[in-house]
Amino acid sequence: MSKVAVTLNGRVYTIGCEEGQEAYLRELGGYLDSKVTVMAEQVGQIGDLRLAVMASLIVVDELKDAERRIETLEAQLKQLQSETQGSDSEYGEERQHLADHLLKAAQRLEALAASLDFPERDLDAGETPAPEQKIRFADART
Repeated sequence: MSKVAVTLNGRVYTIGCEEGQEAYLRELGGYLDSKVTVMAEQVGQIGDLRLAVMASLIVVDELKDAERRIETLEAQLKQLQSETQGSDSEYGEERQHLADHLLKAAQRLEALAASLDFPERDLDAGETPAPEQKIRFADART
């Protein structure tokens, strides 16, 4: 066990702590001492115990305020996560809706192409329509 000297209101207190926690304990002691100093400036030297109690109450108030803010932020995060999940499902529904429309449009295009009475060609394999078919197609559009 280690020992750390902590100063509060000009008095030194020796506090025990676990190995490796010395710097953190000094930081906490310095923070509490700053609160005690503020209290002493506001109300005067009314005794170390009273100043320490008042400073401790201020620190606990800060802690409770931080806890409330954390709870609020956690609630907001939870709300945003649920909204995002809802958006994901809506996005999935929209994608499906668009896919259905694209499928219907492709079927209509195939029906239109079939009604133009073009011979089947494998365009993916590099076959192209004959020149007269291109002209007939161009004429059909005008």
